[in-house]
Amino acid sequence: MTERVYFPQPVLPPAQVGQAGKQKETNKEISFAEILSRQSLKFSRHAQERIARRGIPLDSGRLQRIQEAVDKAAAKGARDSLILVDNLAFVVSVKNRTVVTAVDESSLRGNVFTNIDSAVII
Repeated sequence: MTERVYFPQPVLPPAQVGQAGKQKETNKEISFAEILSRQSLKFSRHAQERIARRGIPLDSGRLQRIQEAVDKAAAKGARDSLILVDNLAFVVSVKNRTVVTAVDESSLRGNVFTNIDSAVII
């Protein structure tokens, strides 16, 4: 994937989210692949393409909330979960901690999600 997704603020691993206020704000360009490599949550190629094509914004706060939702789903024994956050939908393989696909608000209405066994709304 050669496209770059730019974020207005640096995206930090969950352990460093609380330290974000201490870091100097920068406009440094960070590739989407770099951001994903810092997260314990993985994104499939399909999900990466959907996020880039649909312009889905993923900041550190939203990524943290998705990870927390995956943790909750795992605690309940879920295998494949639909995670709804801020009018966005993510289908996640809980066992692999991998986002399989992402749907933005404009594509969300009228969509049917199959092969899931749980939903987490955060």
